[in-house]
Amino acid sequence: MPFINVKLIEGVFDAGQKREIVTRLTDAMVEIEGENMRPVTWVVVEEVASGEWGIGGNPLTTADVKALAAGVPVG
Repeated sequence: MPFINVKLIEGVFDAGQKREIVTRLTDAMVEIEGENMRPVTWVVVEEVASGEWGIGGNPLTTADVKALAAGVPVG
């Protein structure tokens, strides 16, 4: 039984986008392991509080992620 754990910074993705993440990751796993595994393929989306996720020793906030998505360098 595959278990996919996705961690995201809170407030970056809306409910529809999170549903799409679940659907598409499930579909990707089923492509690899076969359709019979769909009912037992788990995807969990967990949100981490803004600023409680760090990269290179620097906290990353919701605003930072949205800036990156818009093509603005964070630094």
